[in-house]
Amino acid sequence: MLTSLARSSSRRISTGNHLLPQGALAYIGGRWVDAESREYFEVKNPFDGEVLYKTANCGVADAEKAVKASVDSLDKWANGTTAKQRGAILRKWFDILGARETELATLLTKEQGKPLAEARGEIQYSAAYLDWYAGEARRVYGQVVPAPVLNRLHLHVREPIGVVAIISPWNFPTAMIARKAAAALAVGCTLVIKPAEDTPLSALAFAQTAEEAGIPAGVINVIPSDREKTAEISKFLCDTHDVSAVSFTGSTQVGKILLSQCAQTVKRVCLELGGNAPLIVFDDADINVAVNGTVATKFRASGQTCVSANRIYVHEKIHDKYVEQLSKAMKEKLVMGNGLDAATTQGPLINQRAVDKIDVLVADAMGKGAEIVVGGERGDRGCGFQPTLLTGVTDQMNISGCEIFGPVAAVRKFSDEDEVLRHANSARSGLAGYVFGRDAARLQRVSRLLQVGMVGVNEGLISCAEAAFGGVKESGLGREGGQQGIDEFTNWKYICTQY
Repeated sequence: MLTSLARSSSRRISTGNHLLPQGALAYIGGRWVDAESREYFEVKNPFDGEVLYKTANCGVADAEKAVKASVDSLDKWANGTTAKQRGAILRKWFDILGARETELATLLTKEQGKPLAEARGEIQYSAAYLDWYAGEARRVYGQVVPAPVLNRLHLHVREPIGVVAIISPWNFPTAMIARKAAAALAVGCTLVIKPAEDTPLSALAFAQTAEEAGIPAGVINVIPSDREKTAEISKFLCDTHDVSAVSFTGSTQVGKILLSQCAQTVKRVCLELGGNAPLIVFDDADINVAVNGTVATKFRASGQTCVSANRIYVHEKIHDKYVEQLSKAMKEKLVMGNGLDAATTQGPLINQRAVDKIDVLVADAMGKGAEIVVGGERGDRGCGFQPTLLTGVTDQMNISGCEIFGPVAAVRKFSDEDEVLRHANSARSGLAGYVFGRDAARLQRVSRLLQVGMVGVNEGLISCAEAAFGGVKESGLGREGGQQGIDEFTNWKYICTQY
């Protein structure tokens, strides 16, 4: 709901902390400011619909201010600080996130809905990127290249690409910004951050902690907006020559639009897009390991992750035993409820659109012969949907071909390696994949043949700051995390000197 209100109305705080000292305003040039329009939009808790804040609803005029602030601060940040100094600020920021973990996690839980334990994990995961790139800042090395003639010096050096626009998703509203921002800031870039309309509060709180860490005014700017204004802001960020790179995490459909728009200015685009992850359980797998790995990857964040197991293939010899044990684990481990309740392991979906999508997918599968073993219904309040286990899934069902993005495990049988690889590689996306078994040669072979950017072998949780995150095919361009994460935000320069 969009309203035009006095500034005091935008400051409604249900968390009662200092993360948003002036309410949920935009953060531009080191100042908390209203949107030019003086309009606001509501941010609600998806569990119970409570309005947490009325948040500044920015438009293109605000985006222009944020870009200008980033441009104005770029030279001082990129050339007026050393890598060591930037790393020290990132390391202090890491410490602040650790000290304020409970506050940040509580805000995240109220805004996004995930259980508090998961929210704490996200804050720790976010902080890990600040820690990693605090060190990597001093390891952005160049090269001395042997020249083809005498008395000539050839150097390759790496320079910050410039102003980076970060367009972030709602499912990991702190972590997806931290993973991008830490690498970009380490090399000397400045940032304009456009958070998702469902979860702008975590981005604003992240900016507050950045200020506390000593990030100079204008280096980080955050411009929240509702869904309608997001499209026009994103187009402006793609069109303007003052932005040198766009880093986006979100749907493949939106990623394609941004890639097309960025072509007009030939700017760097880093895309982490949708997934349709296959999870393969071979007949020699330790079923307990496979079930635990399935629960970890499928039901984290209520299935709302791009690396969540989306298509679960189980060898026909162990299919029934696997389903029996997975069903038991789901009933014992997965508890729906308010994320602030310590017993809760499954929070709500992000909004009613997400619930409606899962409803349609499950109904379609049931109508085409799938069977529900566990769950299958909406929760009794808010945006909840019961953790669901489906068997008898086939290619004819819509749930086989799309990214589910919800707590539904869709299981199907297979009989041999070639068959399951053919099915696993049939999707146009290729972000993550998972393989469970004991045959070392087969695990190595299948890991290499899966057409994905990341593979978990007998493991359901695979992402960390030290590793390169990204996919192939229509799952995106570029990598985040690890040493490779620096590549997205630097340019190589060749310097030839005759002496």
